[in-house]
Amino acid sequence: MVVRGAPAIGVAGAYAVALAGIQALNDVRGVNFYNFLDSACDQIAASRPTAVNLTWAVERMRSAWSGSGLREPSEVVNLLVSEAKRLHQSDLESNKKLSRYGAKLVPKGARILTHCNAGALATTGHGTALGVIRTAFEKDKTLHVIADETRPLLQGARLTAWELTVDGIPTTLITDNMAGHLMAKSEIDIVIVGADRVAANGDVANKIGTYMVAVLAARHNIPFYVACPWSSIDLKTVTGDAVSIEERGASEVLGYSSIRWVPDNVHVRNPAFDVTPAELITAIITDRGVINVPSAASIRDFDQGMHI
Repeated sequence: MVVRGAPAIGVAGAYAVALAGIQALNDVRGVNFYNFLDSACDQIAASRPTAVNLTWAVERMRSAWSGSGLREPSEVVNLLVSEAKRLHQSDLESNKKLSRYGAKLVPKGARILTHCNAGALATTGHGTALGVIRTAFEKDKTLHVIADETRPLLQGARLTAWELTVDGIPTTLITDNMAGHLMAKSEIDIVIVGADRVAANGDVANKIGTYMVAVLAARHNIPFYVACPWSSIDLKTVTGDAVSIEERGASEVLGYSSIRWVPDNVHVRNPAFDVTPAELITAIITDRGVINVPSAASIRDFDQGMHI
């Protein structure tokens, strides 16, 4: 969790591959440069199993050197550093592009619920879900954001609320279990969240609690939008059932920081992500455009450019 947020994890993974190349070149003696680099790629890709951006970025880096025809390790390292920088810049551009698409979906004066943190702190800048909000706010200063705390690590309270406050965007913080009440009182107009992985059928894996928010939004006929770069869409994963859900340590649930509030000998579950079925999602906002009514067919059409 030193690096968190699917796009940021992907770019960090790309730089990690470049650093592995530098390590192999300068610090490792008596090993095959390419074998070391291959092994490093496998290790980096396996470090966070849910966010597909990591695997995507690592494979982009592996393909860059394997397809380059370069044989001199120093030249390969230079290539890897350049490719990591290119992916870094590409993510920032993707965030801004999808934000322009998404901002068109935000009604004037909208009260927007967001879950977890999908802003500049989770990407290389601007953000995905918060990027949409930022871009919409530039055009409509009457927007108001409702950020939920996002237990157990409180990314919404610690990070999202901070980002929005710095940008001067009006923000109200709520606990996770208050969303349904506000929806029932007609105090939320739309929901915008990020994504760690989108399956080929439109199912979305995101921070734990996203599924619960989506069910509540469907119950109250509130549009539920997912914002992510195309690199978060995993066409090799057929449905959300196939997504590996990371389980994290019990200490995150037992308390916070040095404070513990749970009795001893209590069993803990701590899945870090959940899967929201495509039928609960109004649209997926990407840097290629907006996928309305996500499904295997609509995502396939976008992948093949048939929506243009």
